[in-house]
Amino acid sequence: MTIINGVKCLYVHYNGLNEMGKHIRTYSRETERAVEYLATQIRIARKERRFTEAEMAKRVGISRTTLQAIEAGNPKAEIGLVLELAVLLGVPIFSEIGVSTLELARGKDTMALLPQSIRTKHEEIDDNF
Repeated sequence: MTIINGVKCLYVHYNGLNEMGKHIRTYSRETERAVEYLATQIRIARKERRFTEAEMAKRVGISRTTLQAIEAGNPKAEIGLVLELAVLLGVPIFSEIGVSTLELARGKDTMALLPQSIRTKHEEIDDNF
């Protein structure tokens, strides 16, 4: 195991690929802490409600292995599944009352004011020889 910028990686080669040829994705410490915190809260809530891994996975419609990955804090877990688990188990995500329709409307209003697409800036060609 190798540590790059404070992140644990397996078998890193000089080109940023692991031995299987897949690109190595690193995450910031803040992201890792947030994922770990939410995973821990989900696991605590499941155990407090006395659901087995198999029962909870069946209830959400995922495999037990996927549930284990979420509860282990795997940052590659699908965000929709993580949030669905949190909601079903009563884990607060954004605040004690959740996301209000007013907050959603404000977000949509803000998005309406922003450009729909962002293009890369092109350099002007200096053809003045």
